[in-house]
Amino acid sequence: MEFLIEYSYIGVFVAAFIAGSIFPFSSEVVLTGVLLAGSAYWPCMVAATLGNFLGGMTCYWFGMAGKMEWIEKYLKINHDKLLAMQTRLKGKSAWVAFFAFVPVVGTCIVVVLGIMRANVRITAISMLVGKALRYWIWMEVVFKMQGLL
Repeated sequence: MEFLIEYSYIGVFVAAFIAGSIFPFSSEVVLTGVLLAGSAYWPCMVAATLGNFLGGMTCYWFGMAGKMEWIEKYLKINHDKLLAMQTRLKGKSAWVAFFAFVPVVGTCIVVVLGIMRANVRITAISMLVGKALRYWIWMEVVFKMQGLL
């Protein structure tokens, strides 16, 4: 993690991309380290949001490809979990991608939206808004806590 923190905004982008895609990873740790090192607010926000969004869209495209062996192998989501999520999402709009930031479940939501061929534009917009809101709240908490120190 220190390696990513040393690379500042690029490190935040890479950490957020990894966290938003196929690996369980805490981009918040890297983001916090970069913020506490004195990096600017908005470049951190953009790097984190864009990285995590692109990681999430990678999962969407895995779902669109529809290759269950890839999904199980690379995303580590089993077939039964996908079927259960598909049942829950049936009849719902692509706006549910807003919740893609939720750990574990978020990746499954986005993959299933890809499998279901949900509207890519709505999926992308709602995912971007949810991920941006998540990082904005996190960064506000970090700055408030920093003020207390």
